[in-house]
Amino acid sequence: MFNSIEALVKRAEEENITISEVMILQEMEYRDLPYLDIYNSMKTNLDVMMNATKEGQDGVKSPTGLTGGDAVKMKKYIESGQGLSGELNLLAIMHAVSTNEVNAAMGKICATPTAGSAGVVPGVLFAVNEKKDLTEEQMVRFLFTSGAFGFVVANNAFIAGASGGCQAEVGSASAMAAAALVELQGGTPQQSAHAFSIAMKNMLGLVCDPVAGLVEVPCVKRNAAGATNALTAADMALAGIESRIPADEVVEAMYKVGLTMPEELRETGRGGLAATPTGERIKEELFGV
Repeated sequence: MFNSIEALVKRAEEENITISEVMILQEMEYRDLPYLDIYNSMKTNLDVMMNATKEGQDGVKSPTGLTGGDAVKMKKYIESGQGLSGELNLLAIMHAVSTNEVNAAMGKICATPTAGSAGVVPGVLFAVNEKKDLTEEQMVRFLFTSGAFGFVVANNAFIAGASGGCQAEVGSASAMAAAALVELQGGTPQQSAHAFSIAMKNMLGLVCDPVAGLVEVPCVKRNAAGATNALTAADMALAGIESRIPADEVVEAMYKVGLTMPEELRETGRGGLAATPTGERIKEELFGV
């Protein structure tokens, strides 16, 4: 059992295995199940993610009408060839937005690590898949690596916006995706830890301020930002750039920042964007209060 990113990396290095393998072995031991059962369990999550992003690209609308249709717009924009930030970034945005639009439309998604941040990990994974045509095993292992880092965050800090702001949701998801992408690209366990640190540092202090208390605005678009942040952090780590602050200390910092956030900025829908004139107007229109 590993309880820190330092321990996770150390075990991978000492046994000369990947972080995804460390996570698989831990699941086999903890759940007392054979490899194939553990693999198929994660494959089920992958299938849910795939179905969600496909559904979103076909076009969905939330019951409130606040979100929906943006994944379709991004898909058409990519096809136009007019993008500015590179096709991989745009694909990550499309898949991330698609997933969270399905969530807002009451569709089936896989929380990674939460429903509100469910677009980041698949956003990155499916964008890379479109460019590199990954195998099923590569994609499943990507999820195990993401899960390994998310496991540490959940057990040492928090992953809920109500507890620590959106840094705990989209910030954690972005860091998880960055770490997994590094392994997917052949990086070392230590480089995965650096990517995790860089991604999470970039989102420290991000508040959770859902308009009208709904996981729609600005949540859907924040997943897009989390996905592109993950790509940036992974590239930096793979280039040899290191985080000066160790990953576990970054998690601790995120935890302490979350504890100091006012209640209004922790998913209550009473601060930040939710408290703007437009945010208040939307709330009144939807709920009459």
